[in-house]
Amino acid sequence: MRLIGAFLAGCVVLCTQPALAAEGEERGSVTNLPIPRYVSLKTGEGNVRRGPSLTHRIDWVFKARGMPLEITGEFGHWRRVRDRDGVGGWMHYSLLSGARTVIIETDLTALFQRPDPSTRVNAYLEAGVIARVDECAADWCLLRADGHKGWAAKTAIWGVRVDEVID
Repeated sequence: MRLIGAFLAGCVVLCTQPALAAEGEERGSVTNLPIPRYVSLKTGEGNVRRGPSLTHRIDWVFKARGMPLEITGEFGHWRRVRDRDGVGGWMHYSLLSGARTVIIETDLTALFQRPDPSTRVNAYLEAGVIARVDECAADWCLLRADGHKGWAAKTAIWGVRVDEVID
């Protein structure tokens, strides 16, 4: 077992298609993709603006490549995003990736060999670690971080919906 420290900068991410919205869910006016949905920060640094244009003031700068973000709105080439703390604003779509990542919310989250807490623990992740999502079932997600792979409970992560299944 290995303890993996916070904010892995060099994670390789896997691009996946977002799940289709169920009937009655909101769709983006530009992309026709579900709103809200999760994406990740494509670059090592991304400006978050007060409004959807370069003339709007920069309120925040996100600095963790792969950081999961939730898209809550669309306007042209701009996406309204928020992080796990609810901080956000507008980002240009070119700074975002469809690659799915999560951030560990619970310190020393175990990565289990299978989606069963009675199985072997492959590694423990500290709160704040960014991990790549390989797949998600009803209550568990298969994550990769720093060369380690395992299943974590959805309750310990931010970046996937409670009801979301990812193949």
